[in-house]
Amino acid sequence: MKLKSALSYGTIIAYAVAAGPAWADLTAQDVWSDWRAYLSSVGYEISATESMAGDTLTVSDMSMSMSIPDMDGGVTLSADTITFKENGDGTVQITMPATIPLMVTGTEEGESFSVQVDISQTGYAMTASGDLSKLTYAYTAASVAVKLASVLADGEDMSDNAQVEMSMSNVSSSSTLTGGDIRTYDQRMSGDDVTYSFSFNDPEGTDNAAVSGMLTGVRLEGSSTIPSDMDPDNMRSMLDAGFKFDGAFSYSSGKTDLAGTDDGESFQFASASQGGDLRVAMDPNRIIYDVNQSQTAINVAGAEIPFPIALEMAKTGFHMLLPVAKTDAEQNFEFSFTLGDFTMSEMIWGIFDPGGTLPRDPATITVDLVGKAKVLIDFLSPEFAEDMGMDVANPGELNAVTVRSLLLSAIGAELSGSGDFTFDNTDLQTFDGMPKPTGAVDLKLVGANGLIDNLISMGLVSDQDAMGARMMMGMLAVPGEGEDTLTSKIEINDQGHIIANGQRIQ
Repeated sequence: MKLKSALSYGTIIAYAVAAGPAWADLTAQDVWSDWRAYLSSVGYEISATESMAGDTLTVSDMSMSMSIPDMDGGVTLSADTITFKENGDGTVQITMPATIPLMVTGTEEGESFSVQVDISQTGYAMTASGDLSKLTYAYTAASVAVKLASVLADGEDMSDNAQVEMSMSNVSSSSTLTGGDIRTYDQRMSGDDVTYSFSFNDPEGTDNAAVSGMLTGVRLEGSSTIPSDMDPDNMRSMLDAGFKFDGAFSYSSGKTDLAGTDDGESFQFASASQGGDLRVAMDPNRIIYDVNQSQTAINVAGAEIPFPIALEMAKTGFHMLLPVAKTDAEQNFEFSFTLGDFTMSEMIWGIFDPGGTLPRDPATITVDLVGKAKVLIDFLSPEFAEDMGMDVANPGELNAVTVRSLLLSAIGAELSGSGDFTFDNTDLQTFDGMPKPTGAVDLKLVGANGLIDNLISMGLVSDQDAMGARMMMGMLAVPGEGEDTLTSKIEINDQGHIIANGQRIQ
């Protein structure tokens, strides 16, 4: 937990240094002064020695630190020398050390700790251009790396028990910063390959794990708005002050390998994909998550697993839009999930279908919902975070849901559908505490009888159970076009009656 927290803070500060504070002007002195003033305004304490010679400002023995109240400690980033050189053409060249150490120290649960992370770069160049109102940073590097240099716990050196290293090659980035009371950041970054490796050894036992992997064709783009006066410990106040961000990450291919020992038993895990993307966005009203991956393959093996497990998915995706602003007005929400063309090895199939009775067609699950709801509490307030909402009786109201698409296709059968429902939050009696829904859903089921026949032949379903299932389908559905096809329209009317294909069933 301490190492994870340390690296998280290290990433934030490394980004602040590399991706840039906003400079007010392009003279060397003003560039450094504005950098210092901005970082101080967001909580950093900076000490340094300044020396101006001709067109170059040299900042020596720089130390930038910030406390971490929850860990009773702090983060310190130091650099022997940073220079700001006026190029004479309206640009400023910034030169930093090849390696910058980041120290995280503190006490947590009575145990002191110290972590050093080294941030290094080779073959790099960084230039600022533009004017006071709009400043652009161009950055290139042959490689950028982050490495865990040392870990101390209560004075004991634990460095041999944790190794962490990550690097990116052929890095190119452009960051545009607009100054003022509210600063805006627009960034584009790309890199050829990202490699990473992590290894951990239990100092009190024999358990261990090692992870290594690579991403190719990495791309990152995003924008953020950061007010000059904000409280990082209060997300709601930050958002109200103007904080927001929208970032997207993508890659062309990736792979991860994991091996280790747990309680004396070995295990292995490997995954690979042909690209993916991630988007995260947040503003005062909503949070958005988007995750997609293509051609994913997973292989798992271990001493406690009787045989290797192999899975493949042509597409996986997850999307969520959540309203977070407390208001009496309706707000939109969205949710979708996709598991496309899922397949598994014949060895897995052989466990429950050794005779090959069931079709081996790829399986697909798709759910796509949108709707409207009211948020009646502030999920982002410090008070809610402290008690995790345990005392909240009514956090919100569900007003409407539209099922844009529903698809479940597997083992020779396919269920699809769509529909719309509204909800009456003043009526909690008709459906026993649930807001009364009104609306309808249209469903289509193909291959159900064939699937039941196969399950009977496999001995997984008895003739009596199959008869009951077919009777239930006869009550809720009617024959559709095509062989072994059923359709159904399920409605809930204003009186709370449930109607299937025009016949009331409740």
